[in-house]
Amino acid sequence: MGVAKPRYTKEELARVGDGIYEREIEARVGPANPGKFVAIDAGTGAYEVDRDELVAMNRLLARLPDAQVWLRRVGSRCAHRIGNRYKRRA
Repeated sequence: MGVAKPRYTKEELARVGDGIYEREIEARVGPANPGKFVAIDAGTGAYEVDRDELVAMNRLLARLPDAQVWLRRVGSRCAHRIGNRYKRRA
């Protein structure tokens, strides 16, 4: 069995995944799940929510083995941040 070729480039995956999250998922999961991870299949819009990103992704991949997964954190524009927060000087 070979490795499946991704259907989306990284940029397309980000655009499609964010669009699905903002249009279809955010209002459903946001109020009750702040800080949790949402694993989204960019091809179908299917998703899983969990405190642990690997649990969310593994549940989604168990249902959809060929999923191309985009990860978001509820209440944030991204799943992770690298480095310190930028503090604006007055």
